[in-house]
Amino acid sequence: MQTSSDRHEYPAHWEADVVLRDGGTARVRPITVDDAERLVSFYEQVSDESKYYRFFAPYPRLSAKDVHRFTHHDFVDRVGLAATIGGEFIATVRYDRIGGNGLPASAPADDAEVAFLVQDAHQGRGVASALLEHIAAVARERGIRRFAAEVLPANTKMIKVFTDAGYTQKRSFEDGVVRLELDLEPTDRSLAVQYAREQRAEARSVARLLAPGSVAVVGAGRTPGGVGRGVLGNIRDAGFTGRLHAVNRALPEGVKELDGVPAYRSVRDIDGPVDLAVVAVPAEHVPEVVAECGEHGVQGLVVLSAGYAESGPEGRERQRALVRLARAHGMRIIGPNAFGVINNSPLIRLNASLAPEPPRPGRIGMFAQSGAIGIALLSRLHRRGGGVTGVTGVSTFVSSGNRADVSGNDVLQYWYDDPDTDVVLMYLESIGNPRKFTRLARRTAAAKPLVVVQGAGSAPQGHAVRATRLPPATVSALLRQAGVIRVSTITELVDTGLLLARQPLPGGPRVAILGNSESLGVLTYDACLSEGLRPAPPLDLTTAATPEDFRAALSRALADDSCDAVVVTAIPAIGEESAGDAALAEALRSAAERAPSKPVLVVHVELGGLAEALSAAASTAPRARAATTDTTAPDTGPEPAPAADAPAGTRLIPAYPAAERAVRALAEAVKYAQWRREAADPGKVPEYEDIDEKGAARLIDGLLSRGQGLTLGTEETCELLGRYGIQVRRALPAPTPEDAVAAARALGYPVALKATAPHLRHRADLGGVRLDLADEEQLRRAYTELTELFGRPEALRPVVQGMAPRGVDTVVRAVIDPAAGAVLSFGLAGAPSQLLGDMAHRLIPVTDREATTLVRSIRTAPLLFGWRGSAPVDTPALEELLLRVSRLVDDHPEVVAVTLEPVVVATQGVSVLGASVRLAPPPARDDLGPRTLPAY
Repeated sequence: MQTSSDRHEYPAHWEADVVLRDGGTARVRPITVDDAERLVSFYEQVSDESKYYRFFAPYPRLSAKDVHRFTHHDFVDRVGLAATIGGEFIATVRYDRIGGNGLPASAPADDAEVAFLVQDAHQGRGVASALLEHIAAVARERGIRRFAAEVLPANTKMIKVFTDAGYTQKRSFEDGVVRLELDLEPTDRSLAVQYAREQRAEARSVARLLAPGSVAVVGAGRTPGGVGRGVLGNIRDAGFTGRLHAVNRALPEGVKELDGVPAYRSVRDIDGPVDLAVVAVPAEHVPEVVAECGEHGVQGLVVLSAGYAESGPEGRERQRALVRLARAHGMRIIGPNAFGVINNSPLIRLNASLAPEPPRPGRIGMFAQSGAIGIALLSRLHRRGGGVTGVTGVSTFVSSGNRADVSGNDVLQYWYDDPDTDVVLMYLESIGNPRKFTRLARRTAAAKPLVVVQGAGSAPQGHAVRATRLPPATVSALLRQAGVIRVSTITELVDTGLLLARQPLPGGPRVAILGNSESLGVLTYDACLSEGLRPAPPLDLTTAATPEDFRAALSRALADDSCDAVVVTAIPAIGEESAGDAALAEALRSAAERAPSKPVLVVHVELGGLAEALSAAASTAPRARAATTDTTAPDTGPEPAPAADAPAGTRLIPAYPAAERAVRALAEAVKYAQWRREAADPGKVPEYEDIDEKGAARLIDGLLSRGQGLTLGTEETCELLGRYGIQVRRALPAPTPEDAVAAARALGYPVALKATAPHLRHRADLGGVRLDLADEEQLRRAYTELTELFGRPEALRPVVQGMAPRGVDTVVRAVIDPAAGAVLSFGLAGAPSQLLGDMAHRLIPVTDREATTLVRSIRTAPLLFGWRGSAPVDTPALEELLLRVSRLVDDHPEVVAVTLEPVVVATQGVSVLGASVRLAPPPARDDLGPRTLPAY
């Protein structure tokens, strides 16, 4: 949160929308003098018991003095926040700064008394917990470090709010009152509590949209055709298990049904609750519909209507107003401009989308920001031939359109513990909050595979989000660090997802290849080598191979301990008929079922029957309707729901029409399996006894007092790095030959002479560096050569530096990105990193295991480990340097950039020859503040 320059100015940045425990939303904002009537109305709706708990005595009504006190705040020493729904208060919280004697005080006093009051109708929704997070953040911003609260012992709910928050606390009992003191500094436990509450709340908010008990389609046309009427038919035909209503304000009097569905002119006219409203009216009529839904108590909206941010500035403002209106009524939105949602659970059977044929039920969760991409994904999963076989179906599908409210992060929270989803596929045009997405992805990937393809889009129109400054390659590396399976195309997304949905994770990169085509086997072998796998020589069964030959060969390969996965290649046999496809499929399936811990893939050429046979099972057959395009057949009512996906133990083998597609999917599975194994033991952030954290903090504070942002000079850089045990080899300025000689005498020969002008720095290839100068004569000669070659010393800025042991030149960088957070990068200095972009990246703080993998992640890593007979260098010392830089940036977020270049890694030890550090006030940390929805 930003500090207001005026202590009495209204702090608009404290306003926030929050998701409550039950998935509804509320708005948190400061209480002002204009809230007197709202406060009185709110208090009248609170029970006498709750009032007693708040004031420790019967307190039936607020006096004029009370109202004035509770609405007049200076937003520094006295602050009040309210949670509102529909503009009305549902809860309040306030703090008053106090001194050591317990009386009102001003800064520098850093204690405050805090008290809550929650309307009885909203107790149990997590309102007080959310308000505590926000009032604590406000207090920290205003220099308050501790809260004190006095609670009656019988008020167990409020005691639990404090004790469950995770803050360091003290508890005492005096004069019949429980006194609680909370240290407001975030702790690992308080953050864990906050993240757990965030997950439950956001998952529940999505569940309300995907598993409604009743749905109203607003904008269902009176005649066939149109978006609303189409979605109404899709919901009905899918066999939705809840109550379905059609709404059209132009409905003639007396018309009570549309296509057999109860019809109304307004949501208000519906008798009974409505959980989800699907809105398909022109954009100019949407606000009226949303208001009606809010008044009726609708829990969520899927807005299919277009004409919002995708249409320009006017549409962006219309979209912001839509989100504000929906959130004011406690509703969340998918859309606008959405394709819709699908839930294939047999308990729900919801197809509130524009897809006339829902995908087969299965265990893949799918998210797409683009409606067109969503259609393509559904089509590919539904298709049986001509491509990847649909070996499994979809559990839930969300196409978010403009992503004005519900985002991929929210849906990821839902899928994390959804028992019906085993694999998550996401098409993201942008990642609006990379820091949060990375955190959620790491947790989800530890439980189930998460496959992502990202388009070249930008942040969603209308969102107030920070843009990342990191290049796409760096973002991709950070996502992989979090366990995300990052692919490049929609085809790869589906290929990889289908493999992970029904095959076990491979135990390693060793691949057996067998089949009835030597050429196809060789192509598969070469593809494995290209993807970094370790294939065994292909086994050619010849074109005369029978299904039994395939079964026996696959059984032997799966039983071989030196094999982690098997790729079966198959081409048609001369004279073979479709019956052979079924026999081959059954032979492969029976062999695979005997080795449940190893994945099996099939590469088939012109064997469409095999692809279908491999995925054939009574429980996965498509609906009969999918085979016909006759839309004139009489409507006999909802068809039976498609059968659920095959039981978890069933081995459904994915088939691919090309070797490279199968192998690429397998390679992604191998890397993901390796990440899962490593994630089980992520390592630790080591402690170093020689780190002077407090001394570094004092130095940083003193330096920042000079200005808001500055690049440190050489001496200051060396001093700060030295506090963290990072020694920079001294370099003394040499503006004249005599100064160079004096510097060399101080440092001791041999020395290096370097030009440090910006255009020559780190450019040994231009001749601006002279090494191994053993005496004064050589030094003077080198000085003359440099000045003759590049000009006057003032332009060269020459320095003399003691020679470092020979080794490999590397570069270490750390930067704080406003969206992604602190990132540590490593590569070899010069052409590998600058020309080829061969850099590896990790999020800070880096653990010892991550530092080890970071060093080994670059393509040129073999140069560090004895490539072509060279001596291996001291990578443990390099890893320690990386960990010390990580600690520096993590401990002091004011250190917004660090560059160490070059870092010479020798056979023993490392030498930092150049360093730069930049300080600035740190970017705000969204992940350390209270839970909020993206701002509008």
